[in-house]
Amino acid sequence: MPNTSNVVALHQTQFSEKLPPKKPRNIDIRPREYLTTHEVDQLIKAAKQGRYGHRDATLILLMYRHGLRVSEAVSVRWDQVDLKQGLLTVTRVKNGQNGIHPLTGRELRALRQLKRNNSTSPFMFLSERGTPMTDRNLRTLVKNAGERAGMEFPVHPHQLRHGCGYKLINNGVDVRTVQQYLGHASINSTVIYTKLDSRRFNGLWSD
Repeated sequence: MPNTSNVVALHQTQFSEKLPPKKPRNIDIRPREYLTTHEVDQLIKAAKQGRYGHRDATLILLMYRHGLRVSEAVSVRWDQVDLKQGLLTVTRVKNGQNGIHPLTGRELRALRQLKRNNSTSPFMFLSERGTPMTDRNLRTLVKNAGERAGMEFPVHPHQLRHGCGYKLINNGVDVRTVQQYLGHASINSTVIYTKLDSRRFNGLWSD
């Protein structure tokens, strides 16, 4: 009579061999889930070296400055931008709150150049085929820019949104304003950014 435990182990092994490999945890492949301003600048510089450098650099800049999710970024249309008044209407997903954000001079210059290169499509960011970029296009773009920049960990687009939140909090922007800026339906999604606010520790030590 065969050993029952051996039979069970054999079946478990055969079953596990048919399963796809487990997706590694984020903490196992990168030290944190946000990018610093310096790292974003490195990413933008690296993106400019690509075939569609200006488009890619502009996309990364807007994602960071406005905390855009992937699906929000690829869906941006030119009718959401007022280049004269310097405003961007941000349409949020996940039941988020839409908002109107001011654009800086750097962003406006980049967008005007992009508009000159793309004067026919209603969508801001196009693929090489002239169609709206897909989520996959954008993820690959950011990943490649990270590798080109020599980042020590794999970069993904949502790190730009998180980087925006941490940057605003560390700049002294109150949590409610950051909530509205990022379009969070609940402030519970915003308070995570206060965990890395170093200002609360100021004065603990002095020399």
